[in-house]
Amino acid sequence: MRVNKKYSCLPAEEKGIHIINIRAIEDIGYDQHESTLLNSLSKNPDADCKYGLYFRDGKRKVDYILVYHYKKSSAGRTLTRRVHHNDSSARSTKQDQPLPGKGVQLEMGESEPHVDYHEDDKRFRREEYEGNLVEAGLELERDEDTKIHGVGFVKIHAPWNVLCREAEFLKLKMPTKKMYQINQTHGLLKKINSVIQKITEPIQPKVAEHKPQTVKRLSYPFSREKQHLFDLSDRDSFFDSKTRSTIVMRLSNLEIVNNDYVFIFQGITSLLANGVYSAAYPLHDGDYEGENVEPNDRKLLCEEWASYGVFYKYQPIDLVRKYFGEKIGLYFAWLGVYTQMLIPASIVGIIVFLYGCATVDENIPSMEMCDQRNNITMCPLCDRTCSYWKMSSACATARASHLFDNPATVFFSVFMALWAATFMEHWKRKQMRLNYRWDLTGFEEEEDHPRAEYEAKVLEKSLRKEHKHKETDKEKLTWKDRFPAYLTNFVGIIFMVGLTFAIVFGVIIYRISTAAALAISSTPSGRSSVRVTVTATAVIINLVVIIILDEVYGCIARWLTQIEVPKTDKNFEERLIFKAFLLKFVNAYTPIFYVAFFKGRFVGRPGDYVYIFHSFRMEECAPGGCLMELCIQLSIIMLGKQLIQNNLFEIGIPKMKKFIRYMKLKRRRSLDHEEHMKKKQRYEVDYNLEPFAGLTPEYMEMIIQFGFVTLFVASFPLAPLFALLNNIIEIRLDAKKFVTELRRPVAVRAKDIGMCTLLLLSLSAFVISFTSDFIPRLVYLYMYSENGTMHGFVNHTLSSFNVSDFQAGTAPNDPMDLGYEVQICRYKDYREPPWSENKYDISKDFWAVLAARLAFVIVFQNLVMFMSDFVDWIIPDIPKDISQQIHKEKVLMVEVFMREEQGKLQMLETWKDKDKKKGENCNNHSPRLSRSHSGSLSSCHSYPLDI
Repeated sequence: MRVNKKYSCLPAEEKGIHIINIRAIEDIGYDQHESTLLNSLSKNPDADCKYGLYFRDGKRKVDYILVYHYKKSSAGRTLTRRVHHNDSSARSTKQDQPLPGKGVQLEMGESEPHVDYHEDDKRFRREEYEGNLVEAGLELERDEDTKIHGVGFVKIHAPWNVLCREAEFLKLKMPTKKMYQINQTHGLLKKINSVIQKITEPIQPKVAEHKPQTVKRLSYPFSREKQHLFDLSDRDSFFDSKTRSTIVMRLSNLEIVNNDYVFIFQGITSLLANGVYSAAYPLHDGDYEGENVEPNDRKLLCEEWASYGVFYKYQPIDLVRKYFGEKIGLYFAWLGVYTQMLIPASIVGIIVFLYGCATVDENIPSMEMCDQRNNITMCPLCDRTCSYWKMSSACATARASHLFDNPATVFFSVFMALWAATFMEHWKRKQMRLNYRWDLTGFEEEEDHPRAEYEAKVLEKSLRKEHKHKETDKEKLTWKDRFPAYLTNFVGIIFMVGLTFAIVFGVIIYRISTAAALAISSTPSGRSSVRVTVTATAVIINLVVIIILDEVYGCIARWLTQIEVPKTDKNFEERLIFKAFLLKFVNAYTPIFYVAFFKGRFVGRPGDYVYIFHSFRMEECAPGGCLMELCIQLSIIMLGKQLIQNNLFEIGIPKMKKFIRYMKLKRRRSLDHEEHMKKKQRYEVDYNLEPFAGLTPEYMEMIIQFGFVTLFVASFPLAPLFALLNNIIEIRLDAKKFVTELRRPVAVRAKDIGMCTLLLLSLSAFVISFTSDFIPRLVYLYMYSENGTMHGFVNHTLSSFNVSDFQAGTAPNDPMDLGYEVQICRYKDYREPPWSENKYDISKDFWAVLAARLAFVIVFQNLVMFMSDFVDWIIPDIPKDISQQIHKEKVLMVEVFMREEQGKLQMLETWKDKDKKKGENCNNHSPRLSRSHSGSLSSCHSYPLDI
């Protein structure tokens, strides 16, 4: 290891703590056997260290844990660290110093075990890495005497000087001694706010951090030179646990060389990937359940947040941020705002649905379809086996379609477009309030350091390349190096999209073939329920395929991102989100897009149908349109996807993994009863939890749901209601998972959710135009209706076909199935009648409806854009009171520094006056006295200045 100039100039009390402790232990002859004897005579040492939350001395808090596996055969080798002294002695031969703690030692007379070079290499890399951490100022303690045999733990503590140094480098805003009053509302607004607080008091969490603040401490980036400005009354709580773990995690991936931060190639990420360590995580604050559990933030979160019994309460977002960090806090804040905004959307959706229910008996088109007196004979739905049928048999489908396809649907689509724009503006304002409250207003994300995989590729490239000179520019990966990965990404994504299309096409074949098979059924009830049966079974197949491919595509997206070798973690996350969203979007929406925009568009006409594989006719929409089928598809996929993924994947699979891990550990555990009854340390309990895998899956789930709510809301007004019910469960489910099922993640600072929420609102216009019958009704009402009503609309949308024009072998086998001979049958399309000169050609009515549909799309899109821009303009991104508070903080900070400078000047002037008076006194001394004390004259002007 290279010489650490910045750390080498640290004072002894900051740099040599570990070495002094180790040498002191050696000097007094303190060994493992004597420590066991002493511990047996004293009280339980685990209770002194609060069962793993502190070091063995019970004073130094454990900020981070490193976990490694070791084999019993080589356990006799004391795991050590090496003390490095210069750049050339990377593997110094100086006497190794063991870390303090409980390690495994060889018994007297025990033979040297067989050497395992692979394990020795891992052991040496751990020694070297832990030596780096010690030189960085961290304090380490090892524990291998645990209930989990073969697993060792390294406890890391960041002392005060290290925390101060890193907080200054990271520019963490910390509270100062200066407090100021937060601007309060006055007059009518104050009364309204007080009334709202009293009304909402039962749904507020019983958490101190959630109470409204009237005063706030002025925050300022921490500086060691200005420690007197900060509130250091309690040093133990000045840096909270999430800040301490963040600092340790940063130091575990960074090394200070020549006063500059440089990425360690053998950082904790690389060591975890190579199996040198098996896990690295900060500790939870304590237990969340059980008797005699000390109060802690984790227990409070479990009671007031991660419980289904408090689903009606607000989230304690400030406590979530305090425990898990800003990034996770912002995710749950965004999820909470999104869920709140779904309440008005759900209410309006229910009203639209109830309006459809109330007006179903007054809907003229559905009444005409159900009227058996019209005697409308429809053409067969399939060749040969299908016969003619009465339109009145589709009465139930037509009435059900009106529940979702009525004039209120258009209003609801416009409302949802306005809702989406308002939601985004509301979130921006909420985000600014959180940034102010969490002291992130002046925060700028520091530049990400290269990932370990990127550095490994760069090193591999530099080793392959032959250099003529010793001094060369630092290598980096170019597009040529990544071209194979880019090509693999392109081919892989195209293949996955093609696979999705192929599966959807297979389901279409299933629908067509099943419909033809059921049409042969001898029972009339079987023939009447063909459409519903085929739709329901096909949607269930789609649902199962979507859920399976979702998990597969998530793994493939991660693998494709890894082979690209992005430089930083931020780049990795952005590319992963893009690939996962692309694949999951195609997977979830392809079946729905087919029903909404393609089904029934390319079927041809009687006598000239479009066939697949020369045997299967393309599907047709029901006489009432495809909107009802789209509604069924949306409801089953949306509800099934959310319920199955939430219950099976988010609850069942983590519990199953935890149970399997528990059984494996139990199998390896000693049968010693005393060992079994010993209470586990905190780091042992947390090791059995599931590791945190990031927020990308959570965001993906919500983005897909947001698409269901906004894209196809015209066909399913109850989508916001189902999303609301799902999110109420989702918030508590995710909260319970973070608090009880996952290891505590390292806190990450962030100002926003770090992603762009895709608003695909324009597709709502296409759903209304091309799937709904709303536009054809308007065209008929204003262009073709004789009395200004919808009477005759159904007959207007149907074309006529002469049964003598059927192609050979396609006519029904039983033409007398209805009891009479059919000469003319009807089908849904705008075409010329058989008695026209251009029979069966597309009529002018088709072009009129198509023009109206395109015009509606253009008008709707511009209306949505105008309303979104208007909402964006009328609602400022930064609330007025927050901008005033931010300005007030800046003014107060300037005043604090002005007063400090004035104090310095006054002290300097006082010092000068005293210096001048002392000088005069020295000049008034006698010459003899001056000569005899000439050595002390120079000290007359030497005064220490303590500001």
